[in-house]
Amino acid sequence: MIRIGILGEIGSGKSYVAKNFGYPVFNADKEVSKIYQKDKKIFIKLKKKLPKYISKFPIDKNEVTDAILSNKNNLKKIINIVHSEVRKQIKLFLKKNIDKKIIILDIPLLLENKINNKNDILIFVDSKRKDIEKKLKKRENFNFKLYNKFKEIQFSPKYKRRKSNFIIKNNFTKKNVKKDIQDILRKIL
Repeated sequence: MIRIGILGEIGSGKSYVAKNFGYPVFNADKEVSKIYQKDKKIFIKLKKKLPKYISKFPIDKNEVTDAILSNKNNLKKIINIVHSEVRKQIKLFLKKNIDKKIIILDIPLLLENKINNKNDILIFVDSKRKDIEKKLKKRENFNFKLYNKFKEIQFSPKYKRRKSNFIIKNNFTKKNVKKDIQDILRKIL
């Protein structure tokens, strides 16, 4: 099984690129949303660590946002609790897709949380800053303060780019992305 990790800035189009490979994708953001909606144990742990902020189940993302914005240590607490469950879900995903030739890991903190293996193929999604910001502004309820908190805990785009085996220039046109993906697949298969 070839594991491909998708790297890039928030809003660079990582999930879009991941989807366009046509192989099973583990999307950590979707997994976290599921955890907030369905995992009572995680809710209990978060409520215990952040009783001032987390009050109801399913977990309200606004409460999580308030917790993160009010104290920078809260983000670390949330990550420690939620990411243990995300790691379990990754293991299940890998087990379920053991027979697949390729799997895609769309995990924003892949390198930061040391989730990648040394044999993973890393692809950096490179997008222009103005395109990213334009795209982020269109997102419903997008919070730039929260965005900046997450940027603080992420490795720099320069570092991620250096660590990557391939770079996909995402100018937000399907044709360009598809062509780059085909080129990469030809090289790794």
